[in-house]
Amino acid sequence: GDLGPFNPGLPVEVPVWLAINLKQRQKCRLIPPEWMDVEKLEEIRDQERKEDTFTPMPSPYYMELTKLLLNYASDNIPKADEIRTLVKETWDTRLAKLRLSADSFVRQQEAHAKLDNLTLMEINTTGTFLTQALNHMYKLRTNLQPGESAHSQDF
Repeated sequence: GDLGPFNPGLPVEVPVWLAINLKQRQKCRLIPPEWMDVEKLEEIRDQERKEDTFTPMPSPYYMELTKLLLNYASDNIPKADEIRTLVKETWDTRLAKLRLSADSFVRQQEAHAKLDNLTLMEINTTGTFLTQALNHMYKLRTNLQPGESAHSQDF
């Protein structure tokens, strides 16, 4: 893409890959996203714990962005350790909720589910398990149903 020229001291929005590259070369200071704030993340965590359903996240890539920014620019992020903990707690809460939803889904032998407000990383985390569970359920159902050519035996 066409980026620059950059003026020293003036904030500018750039792709994350470029920001991290410039930060690694000590050419810039990163400004964290607005949602990457202890108070806001505490609200998000508490809301997620309170609700039975998944709440909307501040970014569809909140986990990836947090990991990248804290790995490469934690010196530019105030209270980086607290932010890391809050995002991890939110992630754990959401995954626990996802596991419970998947367990309920399988126990009730549902055929489809609606996954609102999940990020792609969260879906990919349990995607393999869910598809395998659905395949096993399908096999069990087809084996339990008597086939048309099945013969009964009388003794």
